[in-house]
Amino acid sequence: MTITRTWHGIVPIDQQQAFELHLHKTGVEHSQSIKGNLGAYIQVMQQGMYAHFFLCTVWSSWEAIRHFAGEHPEIAVTYPEDEKYGLISDPLVIHQEVTRAGSPFV
Repeated sequence: MTITRTWHGIVPIDQQQAFELHLHKTGVEHSQSIKGNLGAYIQVMQQGMYAHFFLCTVWSSWEAIRHFAGEHPEIAVTYPEDEKYGLISDPLVIHQEVTRAGSPFV
């Protein structure tokens, strides 16, 4: 079984590039440092004055997800520095059991 975990957040469009670098250094690197992570993929979409970020991480088990996200894996993992980018984070993430572990954004 493979599980995807998808987070969504938005930042003001003028923070898009800076936040994308920050997201790589936080969510992507943090998730990839956990045993059982099978990948991390980002999609960015612009809408008006905002950039929407979707981070999909792929996991080998619920145990690995809990090691990353804690005992309530449905709650988004955020970082203290997120606020300086004007991030509005969805408080919940979406989990899906999938049959393929590649990028969901292709």
